[in-house]
Amino acid sequence: MIKLSVPEIIARIKNEEIFEAVSEDYSFTLKIDTYVPYLCGAVHDGHQFRKKLWDNCYHSEYDRWYEEDPCTKEFVRTLPIVIAGCDSRFEYDLNRDPANAIFEDAWGKKLWKSPLSAAMKEKSLAKHAAFYKVVHALVEKLEQKFGTIVVYDMHSYNWKRWDREVPVINLGTSNIDNERYGNSVELWRHSLSRLQLPGVEETSSKINDTFYGNGYFLKYITKTFRNTLVLATEFKKIYCDELQQIIFPEVVSAIETQLKTQIEEHANSFYKEHN
Repeated sequence: MIKLSVPEIIARIKNEEIFEAVSEDYSFTLKIDTYVPYLCGAVHDGHQFRKKLWDNCYHSEYDRWYEEDPCTKEFVRTLPIVIAGCDSRFEYDLNRDPANAIFEDAWGKKLWKSPLSAAMKEKSLAKHAAFYKVVHALVEKLEQKFGTIVVYDMHSYNWKRWDREVPVINLGTSNIDNERYGNSVELWRHSLSRLQLPGVEETSSKINDTFYGNGYFLKYITKTFRNTLVLATEFKKIYCDELQQIIFPEVVSAIETQLKTQIEEHANSFYKEHN
């Protein structure tokens, strides 16, 4: 992996170069092993939190980890194209639009002891903007090259806060063209239901049961590009103990191993149907 500026990353994308890089400010990573008509994103995988924010934040390190999506980059790390955030959503949320990306309150609790200065906000929002410049260049290149593409937008969610049975995997589809892509959505839902995971009797997968696909990553790509489907895919945090902050590596590994095959199969099917 090499460190590159945003213009350097975009130039490499336009030239269809193979590379793996971290942005020069260490806010996101991008890996391209080969150019294919699909990519994976993990916008909430990051846990970094700028040191100048530490003393001003009411939320503990565990509080932040609890609301992030740990391991979502690892789920898809072996796929050909992966873009992932490195910073915590508590600094700025890549899945919210710029006007709402910096929280004042987070999950019912005030975030900052003192209001952030304009300079502090600008520093964070510059990283948000840089990420989306690269996302734009990447999706634009893939659409130009292949005509149509699919994006696997990986997330996770805390299930112990729910007072009802919730699915192992939820697909959020309220902001995509379901008339056009409904068959591909159902194929993806069914494929995910076949995952065999340690300690999980049945991998239930449902559509719009817990979350609805309202994230900015999905909305930005969907509104900007005509021929790209974004599949917001939320895993129940059965791969960790969300209350004890313990990762279950055997479950993470099982997800990673099976997703590699299932994403490739689904992406090929999508491309044949929609190209």
